[in-house]
Amino acid sequence: MVLLCTSMNWDFEEISEFEWDEGNLAHIKKHGVTDKECEEIFLNEPFYYEEDQGHSVSETRFEAFGGTDANRKIFLIFTIRNNKIRVVSTRDQNKKERRNYEKVKKNTGS
Repeated sequence: MVLLCTSMNWDFEEISEFEWDEGNLAHIKKHGVTDKECEEIFLNEPFYYEEDQGHSVSETRFEAFGGTDANRKIFLIFTIRNNKIRVVSTRDQNKKERRNYEKVKKNTGS
């Protein structure tokens, strides 16, 4: 099930910041995405996410789909630790993900 999350209903009170370190910064750099772009998708509409049930047993992870300020379509995996968003992995959306993202965008008028 896909949950639509916009800046109007995302509870930023619960999240204090993003968690970046050498490990996750190096990983996203391999995919040509910057930390700034990762952060932008949480602020731009539409933004949607769903639980990633297949990849982690030690913590809850989420798949997120969004666009940057420059309209780059990004897919990322994140978790929340100590009220911080930690990006685990990111890349450009594939063709199917872009198509689904554009449908959400059209349906929400974003």
